[in-house]
Amino acid sequence: MMMAKKDGKNAPTITEESFFLEDNTFTSDWLESGPEKAVDGELAVDVFETARDLVVKAPIAGLGDEENIDITLTEEMVIIKGERKEEKEVDHNSYHIQECYWGTFSRTVNLPVKGLPEEATASFNKGILTIRMPKAEVNKLRKLKVNAKTT
Repeated sequence: MMMAKKDGKNAPTITEESFFLEDNTFTSDWLESGPEKAVDGELAVDVFETARDLVVKAPIAGLGDEENIDITLTEEMVIIKGERKEEKEVDHNSYHIQECYWGTFSRTVNLPVKGLPEEATASFNKGILTIRMPKAEVNKLRKLKVNAKTT
């Protein structure tokens, strides 16, 4: 088991005891979370940019419906929230391995450059969420004319 312990320096040392409790549920005291704090699962994402757009892709299996995804955008970040609903086929104690995360999830992604959230689009196809946001043209050159004042 892994456990976090201070090594006398700045960062904690991670050992097995910090990750699993006696009932085999996950915890991480060194991150100040545990079974008493409900924590959303974290969504895996790919973030890249094209010549025109910022793109965020996330595989989200088990949603059932794309309406179960909540997306919030700013110029500098994307927040994705939702819930994967598990179909209860067997009792929890019958699992030999359970690696899939079921329940609420969220992910906040800080974007590498500013985008235009009012022009963003989102699609959900074959379990993949794709968000496209045009990049703001922050370094676009602009000609400026000087108006001569005559008095």
